[in-house]
Amino acid sequence: MFLKINNMGKIIGIDLGTTNSCVSVMEGNEPVVIANDEGKRTTPSVIGFLKNGERKVGDPAKRQAITNPINTIMSIKRFMGRRFDEVAEEISQSSYKVAKGDNNTPRVDIDGRLYTPQEISAMVLQKMKKTAEDFLGQEVTEAVITVPAYFNDSQRQATKEAGEIAGLHVKRIINEPTAAALAYGLDKKHTDTKIVVFDLGGGTFDVSILELGDGVFEVKSTNGDTHLGGDDFDKAIMDWLADEFKAEENVDLRKDPMSWQRLKEASEKAKIELSSATETEINLPYITAIDNVPKHLVKKLTRAKFEQLVDSLVERTLEPCRKALKDAGMSPNELDEVILVGGSTRIPKIQEVVEKFFGKKPNKSVNPDEVVAIGAAIQGGVLSGDVKDVLLLDVTPLSLGIETLGGVFTKLIESNTTIPTKKSEVFSTAAENQPSVEINILQGERPMAKDNKTLGRFILDGIPPAPRGVPQIEVVFDIDANGIIHVSALDKGTGKRQNIRIEAGSGLSKDEIEKMKNDAKMNEEADRKVKEEIEKVNMADSQIFNTEKQLKEFGDRIPADKKQAISDALAKLKSAHQARDISGIDNGLEELNKAWHAASEDLNKAMNDQQQGQAQHADPNSSSAGDEPIQDAEIIDEK
Repeated sequence: MFLKINNMGKIIGIDLGTTNSCVSVMEGNEPVVIANDEGKRTTPSVIGFLKNGERKVGDPAKRQAITNPINTIMSIKRFMGRRFDEVAEEISQSSYKVAKGDNNTPRVDIDGRLYTPQEISAMVLQKMKKTAEDFLGQEVTEAVITVPAYFNDSQRQATKEAGEIAGLHVKRIINEPTAAALAYGLDKKHTDTKIVVFDLGGGTFDVSILELGDGVFEVKSTNGDTHLGGDDFDKAIMDWLADEFKAEENVDLRKDPMSWQRLKEASEKAKIELSSATETEINLPYITAIDNVPKHLVKKLTRAKFEQLVDSLVERTLEPCRKALKDAGMSPNELDEVILVGGSTRIPKIQEVVEKFFGKKPNKSVNPDEVVAIGAAIQGGVLSGDVKDVLLLDVTPLSLGIETLGGVFTKLIESNTTIPTKKSEVFSTAAENQPSVEINILQGERPMAKDNKTLGRFILDGIPPAPRGVPQIEVVFDIDANGIIHVSALDKGTGKRQNIRIEAGSGLSKDEIEKMKNDAKMNEEADRKVKEEIEKVNMADSQIFNTEKQLKEFGDRIPADKKQAISDALAKLKSAHQARDISGIDNGLEELNKAWHAASEDLNKAMNDQQQGQAQHADPNSSSAGDEPIQDAEIIDEK
């Protein structure tokens, strides 16, 4: 399928977004954003499962969402790496079914088949992978994928697994604001600059403070909210519309998936329009019917009303900004630039609040939809050696530690520690002759263990009987450059060691990931076949129409035996077309083509005769070769 080349393959950069995704690659010294096969530089992170078994990704999936809301998956990123009991709010906002799967993980239910969030995300990544392959003309196997800076270990693992399922070796997981800073600062790497990246995307919010200088991009602090994004702004409009309609018509549109999906699309459109206009009209004819009487929803929404609806959401962006500044030990006036990232930063109220908080106008020199993918491509270039003299120093967003006596969270690595990093601490037993210890690995900022995220648990057993506090157990935390955690515990007395790479945090084992990887390959092949079948059926449909038309126009000029052969082949093709029998369609098309080929000489003569007749009818006095030549006329300009 692809030309085999000797040089090392490209490492592509993918921004796997809640609402939209984007792919970029380094071409020479420049990052290039790659347009998909629809000609768009960003692709909606939407998957549609059709009744005929076909699967749509991106814009085609989004276009059919209103008529197929239950089988159209959007904003799957909000479920990545999370437990079923953590996503009740997300489930309530989804038009598709979400069920509880193995290991307390959320699964998307499509006609009884349960898909993990990683599998759904992998379908988007496969589209990004193919987009890059079509552009480069070679197979792509390696990628840098971005995640929100405030993603925890489970969410990072889940993203890495999605890449593996899509057939990609994920060379690095990189934080979205850090990627944006790379893209912004690549041509300024020799200038000392302090910047803040304010990243408000479709489903998550991050703020990171960085220092740039001498090719070093050092993250000083990061903070955020993984439950805040453009989806929430859409939801505010949706709720307002639903409440207004209920007050007027006593019908709750939330109960009808199709109406709710129409509200979602209209709300997103209204939000976008209000970034440039001060008022918009939301017009949804036939939104529902009451006693067989159609009802329409027509509402005007002003920018002022929209800002009132989302006021609490806008306010929620400020506390992470305060914390990030405090952790970086900086004040707003020490910052040189404020960079806006993510489509939601186009909202005028967001820009106004950001300017007021940081005391300077935001820098709008970067494209908020593409800058993260560009940064990921640059990091891919750094890893492959194509980009020189760039060093990226990122941080871990949340503190890491273990549960100790009394349910206390004891931190081993503080938040905003530069990664990669390694830290160890010695603990002991809490009871006499304790034969084993359970290590509960936690991530978060709360003082009590129960209030933080459990990433995984493991047991170190075989501890010899000893008084309480005597055994020495060394716990080592190791965070790699992806922000993914490895933990080990060593009984110093016996030399017994227990290692854990936090894999269960995402709810998937290596075997499950491998199975999903194979399923994804098979599904890709199945999707290709379904597409080919649809194209064959459409080809047959077109051929049937053309044949019937030509028989009607020229049938009386084709010899009877040849006309009968065409009619017989046409009947076979019609029968196969009606039954959607692909091999029958192939045979029917072949027979029909042969029959037409046999009659082609007679048909061409008939068509030529008709064209000549039409020409003579159009100009009965047309000159023949023997007529007098046409005289040139001189045009005199009368003034």
